[in-house]
Amino acid sequence: MPLYDCMLLLKPHVKKESVIELVSRVGKHVCRRNGVITDVKSHGTVQLGYGIKKLDGRYYQGQMMQMTMMTPPSFNSELHYLNKEDRLLRWLLVKHRDIKFGGDFLTEDDGRSDLRMMRSSIYDVDSDDDEDDDHEDDNTEYQEQKKDV
Repeated sequence: MPLYDCMLLLKPHVKKESVIELVSRVGKHVCRRNGVITDVKSHGTVQLGYGIKKLDGRYYQGQMMQMTMMTPPSFNSELHYLNKEDRLLRWLLVKHRDIKFGGDFLTEDDGRSDLRMMRSSIYDVDSDDDEDDDHEDDNTEYQEQKKDV
């Protein structure tokens, strides 16, 4: 199952108990689909870049919640009941890309061999000395030409 982040932007005046109830309702929906909630974060009250107009006014602040979950790919279409939720200003479901879990993660060397090769080529002492010698030869030729003129 892929990993998703569900971002919820709630109205600023919504009480904490109501926020918890909404998050738990989404969490129960995830569990019914054999999904797993891996993380829940509250980003507190955030200032918005523009006002969001709703039936009861325009909002310039909101309470931001983030839920990280592993669910089936069809889960996105099942969250559309959130559109009718009057406590929400916006919601968004974002899929994580190229994330490795479990055995796939442990068998990868995470590019460490490439890093070692790059480090050895950067700090290779012999190649740096050759480049410095070339530059010194150029400088001495220029100085000799300057003396001749």
